[in-house]
Amino acid sequence: MTDFLALAFVFLAAGVVAVPIASRLGLGSVLGYLIAGIAISPILVILNVDVISIQHFAEFGVVMMLFLVGLELEPKLLWGMRARLLGLGGGQVILTTLAVMGIAMLFGQPWTIALAIGLVLALSSTAIVLQTLNEKGLMKSDGGQSSFSVLLTQDIAVIPMLALIPLLAMPDLMDVAMAADTHGEVAAHASDSSGHGDDHGDGHADDHGDDHGHGGGMSLVDGLDGWQTALVTIGAVAAVVLGGSYLTRPVFRFISAANLRELFTATALMMVVGIALLMSLVGLSAALGTFLAGVVLANSEYRHELESDIDPFKGLLLGLFFMTVGAGINFGLLGANVAMILGLTIGLMFVKGLILFGLGTLFGLRGTDRWLLTLGLAQAGEFGFVLLSFTVANQVLPQSISQMLLLVVAISMLLTPVLFILYDKVIAPKYSDDQARDPDEINERNHIIIAGSGRVGGMVNRMLVAAGFSSTVIDYSAKQLENLRAFGVHNYYGDATRPDLLHAAGIEEAKLLVIAIDDKDQITNLVHYVHQNYPHVHILTRAITRDHVYDLWAAGSRDIVRETFDSSIRMGRSAFEALGIHRDHAQQMADEFVKMDGKAMIAVADVHDPNVPAAQNEAYVARVMEILGPWQDELNQKMNEIRAQDIPDEELEGKA
Repeated sequence: MTDFLALAFVFLAAGVVAVPIASRLGLGSVLGYLIAGIAISPILVILNVDVISIQHFAEFGVVMMLFLVGLELEPKLLWGMRARLLGLGGGQVILTTLAVMGIAMLFGQPWTIALAIGLVLALSSTAIVLQTLNEKGLMKSDGGQSSFSVLLTQDIAVIPMLALIPLLAMPDLMDVAMAADTHGEVAAHASDSSGHGDDHGDGHADDHGDDHGHGGGMSLVDGLDGWQTALVTIGAVAAVVLGGSYLTRPVFRFISAANLRELFTATALMMVVGIALLMSLVGLSAALGTFLAGVVLANSEYRHELESDIDPFKGLLLGLFFMTVGAGINFGLLGANVAMILGLTIGLMFVKGLILFGLGTLFGLRGTDRWLLTLGLAQAGEFGFVLLSFTVANQVLPQSISQMLLLVVAISMLLTPVLFILYDKVIAPKYSDDQARDPDEINERNHIIIAGSGRVGGMVNRMLVAAGFSSTVIDYSAKQLENLRAFGVHNYYGDATRPDLLHAAGIEEAKLLVIAIDDKDQITNLVHYVHQNYPHVHILTRAITRDHVYDLWAAGSRDIVRETFDSSIRMGRSAFEALGIHRDHAQQMADEFVKMDGKAMIAVADVHDPNVPAAQNEAYVARVMEILGPWQDELNQKMNEIRAQDIPDEELEGKA
């Protein structure tokens, strides 16, 4: 028990320390877990820990990840993205696989090993790329949407890859490769004093072979003929699909009747584990079964509850998996072959980047969007670790090649933040400067500038146009602008948060700037910049949350609209009416609430400090408590006075 607690503490402490630091440095959580694993590697050696056994357990996090990916894949969403999924995403996976396979064969590898290498390295890092795109506010751009399509295709492609890889197994060839590995271990011993590479070399293949094979555990297909095995396998898949379609709802309705949240969580885990077990018993990938179940449940009313229950377990297990990957890196091998491994890594990123650049051009991406796709997806991904383990387990790749590729995958992921810095510092400013110098880019000067033409900015612009005003609308999505242009609406492409583009739009002569972009931090930074440099401009800005209102107030904006506030007030007024209150009185009650809320917002905003957490700001806490006291009592009294007008006189006398 003590050994288990000590090991759990080591892993948890490493993740708690490393991941926040990595996230703060812009490296992302995945790299934080990898670095944490590298840091605790010597401790695990001292404790004589079998890292590979822990990795087998943690791989279930990947199974849960694919279940959650399946939950997101609604048929309508897939159909709307079909062109980019099949063309851009599918083209990237196929072309990268073939290119890497061809290069591997030029280096003398058999076609089966070369194909396996191509499949492993064709994938990019979903975790790193999506997190970075969201952090930088680039997800809504055409480059961000294209990157998401490619990543989604790659996640789906893992399923057929897991089915294909076992077919590439060549036991005779692997016997020769393992003999070569055995001779090579003498040199590895000399350069790897930790013994990490040797322990992982033998144990990795043997342990995985027991897990994924049929001889070492239970199986429903052992001893069956080929057609019998096929029938059992099809029956298992059909059971997953039919069970997800017809049994899930009644089961969850039955469980929800107990009104115990932990029982619902246990049921969700039971379902995922049960499906994974069934797939393993018929010799299929556990990830395949859970992915299918997720797709089946994508339109279920229990989808969001399943996501919220499974996601914490998925996150913890994936974090543990990445830490075991970092702890299993063979530093002796890296030190002995540093030039070759770095060369392979840079060569892989160049090949993938070249393919992505060509596909982006073919699919109409230009400028910064094309470079965002190219640089953002040039790395190998976390699923590469899973496939490497799977290829060794199924005797497709020898351990020596797997260890080399593991280093290539890890280093390419470590280099990804550098590529995003290159994009931010070099690529984006270059195209932004070119755009600002182009006299035809923005050829009108209006007193109104609108940043963002989505569901908020577009509606504001329509109202202004209907009233006879002219505005300059800037949006970062070329696809959105093309759609609007089809209806005769002419807007301008560009990033409205960039000073040079604001200058080109005529911010010096503007009277009103409407900020309706999506990213909270970008909104705040834009307000601060315009308030400091163009104080004559009236800034009307969209706020994402209540705390964001305070940040915008501190940045200088005094005309702030919470994006959900008005709709919430209207729903509250409708609730009053549904409870029998007259429409005029319901409107008066809503007006009183708005008046008091606005007064409270201003009072709290005066003591809000963006650099101090709210709970540690004594003046902020005191002001909130003041509002919750007499101010709230005053609001309650006014509300009741208005409501009393709907109560009959005899009822009032009875209450008196």
